[in-house]
Amino acid sequence: MSLQTRLMTAVIGFVSLILIIVAVITSATLGKTMEDQLDQKLSTYAHQLADRTGAFAPSSATAQNVLSGPTASPPAGLVFVVSSPVTGFSGVVAKNSSGEELTGSLEPLSSTQLAEIALSLKGTSVATVSLTDLGSYRIMALPATNGVVVITGLPRDEIQSQLTQLLTVIALATIGGLILLALTTAITIRVSLRPLRAVALTATRVANQQLDRGEVTITERVPASEADPRTETGLVGASLNKLLDHVNTSLASRQKNEERMRRFVADASHELRTPLASIRGYSELSLRALHRHPAAEQGPEVIESTTSSLERIQAQSLRMTRLVEDLLLLARLDEGQELVYGTVDLTQLALEGLSDARPTAADHHWSIEVPDEPVTVVGDAGRMHQVVANLLANARTHTPAGTTITLSVAREGEDAVLRVHDDGPGIDPAIRDELFARFARGDSSRARQTGGTGLGLAIVKAIVEGHHGVISVASEPGDTTFTVRIPVTPAAAGDVAPEA
Repeated sequence: MSLQTRLMTAVIGFVSLILIIVAVITSATLGKTMEDQLDQKLSTYAHQLADRTGAFAPSSATAQNVLSGPTASPPAGLVFVVSSPVTGFSGVVAKNSSGEELTGSLEPLSSTQLAEIALSLKGTSVATVSLTDLGSYRIMALPATNGVVVITGLPRDEIQSQLTQLLTVIALATIGGLILLALTTAITIRVSLRPLRAVALTATRVANQQLDRGEVTITERVPASEADPRTETGLVGASLNKLLDHVNTSLASRQKNEERMRRFVADASHELRTPLASIRGYSELSLRALHRHPAAEQGPEVIESTTSSLERIQAQSLRMTRLVEDLLLLARLDEGQELVYGTVDLTQLALEGLSDARPTAADHHWSIEVPDEPVTVVGDAGRMHQVVANLLANARTHTPAGTTITLSVAREGEDAVLRVHDDGPGIDPAIRDELFARFARGDSSRARQTGGTGLGLAIVKAIVEGHHGVISVASEPGDTTFTVRIPVTPAAAGDVAPEA
C-alpha cells in the first residue's frame, strides 16, 4: 500500500468516525428533546381528559362518551382509553386524513390494541407501546376524580419521521463531504509528495549511472523547486542533493587517487627500470669481457673494465635500494607505523641539519634562526631529523648557486614551527598542488642539478602528518617558504612517556 493510500485511508476513516459520532449525538439529543416535548404535550392532554372524565358517572364514563362532547376537539391520532370498574375497558382513536383537528371521526380500538396498552402499563404510568395498525405511541395513565383510570396516548410518527429526515440529510451530507474530502486530500497529498517523487526519480537516474569505474561525474540533482529545506519533503530533496554533492566529490577524489596511483606505479616502474637496466647492462658487459678472455689471459684492461662495471652496478643497486626503502617508509607511515615517540629538541636538530647540509652546497648561503630556549616536542627524533634534512636538500637542489637558505625554529602557541626559506626562483604554480605527491618533479620551475627519487617531500608530509602536524608552502619568485607546524604534544602520543 502506497503512502498516499495509507494517508487517505487514515484521514477519511478518522473524519468518518467523527462524523458518525456527531450524527449519533445529534440524533440522540434531538430525539430526546422531541420526546420531552411529546411528553409535555401528552401530560397536558392527559390532565385535560382526566378532568373531563371526572365529570361523568362511572356507569357512563366511556371513551366514546367523553370525546363526543360538543367542546371536544382531540388532535388526529389521539388514543383515549377509559378503564371503569363498571363499564370496563373502552378506547377510541381520533382519525383525520387531513391531519387537522378532529371534527367527530372516532374509531374504537380493537381488543388486541387495548390488550397491548394494558400490557405496556403494568407497573408504570408512562410507557411507549407499538399498537397494531397504528404504530408507535407514547401513553400515560392518570386516575380521574370519579375513580376511573384515564389512559391518553399520542403518536410518535412525527418524531420518527423527523429523525429519519435528519439522519438522511446527515448521511447525504457525510457522503458528499467525504467525497470532497477524498478529492481534496488526494490532491493535497499528491502535491505535497511531489518532492519525494522527484527524489525517487533522481535516485533512480543516479542508480542507473556507471559509478564503479572510469571518470564519473554525478550531475543529477533534485530540482531546486522540489528541494526547499523549509518543508519536510523538500528537506529530503535538499539532503539528497547534499549527499550527491558529497558522493560526487568523493568520486572525483577517488578518480584523482586512481590517476595518482597509476602515475605513481608508472613513476616507480620508471625509477626502478633505470637502475635495473644499468645493472643488467654492466653485468652483461662484465660477463662478455670475462668470456672473451680466459682467466689466464685477463690483463689490466679486463680487470679495470670489470671493476668499473661492478662499481656502476653497486651505485645503481644503492640507488634502487634507497628508492625501495623510501617506498617502504611511505607505506609504513601510511599505516601509522615507524614512529617512536620521545622528547625531540627541534633547535638541536636544526643546528645539526644545517651543519650537515652546508658542506653539500658551499656555493649557497646558509643561515639559521633559533630561540635562546630549546623548542621541544614529543615525536620521533630520527624522523624529524629526516624532515629537516629533506627540506634543506630540496631547497639546495632546486635553487641556483648564490641562493640564501634560512632555517628557523620557533614556538607559536601550542605548536612548534620549523621554516625553510630561500630566495630562489620559486615554484611553478602549475605544480604547487602536486608538490607533496610521490614522484613529484619541480624541474619546470627550478634548476635541477642532481638526481633524486621524487619522494623527499612526500616523506616529509607523511612524517609531519604522522606527528599530527601540517606542512604548507608559500612561493613566489625570490620568496619561497616551507612551514612545518607540529603540536608540542601530539594527541596520539599523549599517553606515551617521553624519552630523554
